[in-house]
Order: sequence, then structure tokens, then C-alpha cells
Amino acid sequence: MAKGKFYVVWVGARPGIYTSWAECQQQVNHSAGAKYKAFATRAEAEQAYAAGWKGYWGQSGSAPKKKAAESGKKGTEGSQPGSLDIDYDSISVDVGTRGNPGPVEYKGVDTRTGSIIFSKGPIAKGTNNLGEFLAIVHALAYLHQLGDSRSIYSDSANALKWVKQKKVSSTLPRDSSTTEIWELIDRAEAWLRTHTYSNKVLKWQTREWGEIKADYGRK
Repeated sequence: MAKGKFYVVWVGARPGIYTSWAECQQQVNHSAGAKYKAFATRAEAEQAYAAGWKGYWGQSGSAPKKKAAESGKKGTEGSQPGSLDIDYDSISVDVGTRGNPGPVEYKGVDTRTGSIIFSKGPIAKGTNNLGEFLAIVHALAYLHQLGDSRSIYSDSANALKWVKQKKVSSTLPRDSSTTEIWELIDRAEAWLRTHTYSNKVLKWQTREWGEIKADYGRK
């Protein structure tokens, strides 16, 4: 958890203000329609909690977003797609590691509810970014098989770049201890080269939104 971060839970098991992601996660995981957000200071969190979720939930800043009529335009120049509003009709992926490199596992969850859609691992040895790459491609293949156009969120900038390039760039050696993850990487790269998809693959804005819903809580 970043220093000074406070988590407001408006709708969840026990609404309130929490000082750690683990506490917040307990209130929102498996809670349908959960509404929560991270703030940098307690004062901001208390103000937001008192004001209610409508002006804050899904927004990128600490204050309510101006209406389009007031601002004259939607968003700001250069902002990434999805940087202002969370698309809750999506899949979020994340990785859990025990050392980097070390054993790797990943999962994809429903961004709205936190329900696990798929999981993999532990894989004997790999890195966080390689696991994130595999998780994104797993989500793409899963949605492709269903004919589902939902977006995918990851908090790994490197993995997002690799998916776009259809190729990873890692210093992890190819040896007997890493055979499993490199075989999976080779298959994932081949899938990207031979398939097309319309799904948006987006960066989860951790600083504004708090930890991604698929987070393993191993900070």
C-alpha cells in the first residue's frame, strides 16, 4: 500500500474508511455492486465518504468530475482510453509471485464482483511481468473463444507493451528451471501472431483507483 493511502468503501460488506488495501478488499470482494476508491489523505477520504459515491466512484481524481457541459469536452488531450472511468464490464488480471524470479501464479477476475474466472499456477519459476503477459493473453484467448468483446485490465505497463508487440523482452534465462514458463510464453506469442481480437487491453490506474481487483495482496 502506498504511504498515506486511504480506502473509502461506500458499498460493500462494511462501508467505511480503511487504511490498507487488504482491509478494503475484505469488504468489496464478492460484494455485488461494490463501490470503493483510494485517496491520498484522510481528509479527502472523509470528504468523499460523507459526500457519497456518485461524484467519485470510477473517477480518476479526488474531486467529482465536471460535467461535459461545464468542461466543454470529455477527458483531456493525451489521456489513455479508460483513464477517467473504470469499465466494470471487464476482466482484470494480476500475478502473485514468491520472489522475482520465483514461483508465479496468475488469475483473471470479474472487475465488478472480484469473482475468479480463471487461474493458473503456480508455475515453477518466472517473473512478475512474464506472468502478467500470460494472464492478459489467457484472458484474450478466453474471451475470443466466447466471442466476448469485454475489455481487459492489467497494472503491468511492460506486459501491455509486450502484448501490443506480440513479443516479450525478458532477461530470464532459458534453462531447466524455467522450461515451463518459456513454453507458455512461446504458445502465448504464437496465439497473438495467429489471432485477431477487438477487446481493449487497458492499463489499470492503481494510483487513482486502488489495487486491481485481481490483486493477490502480497505487497
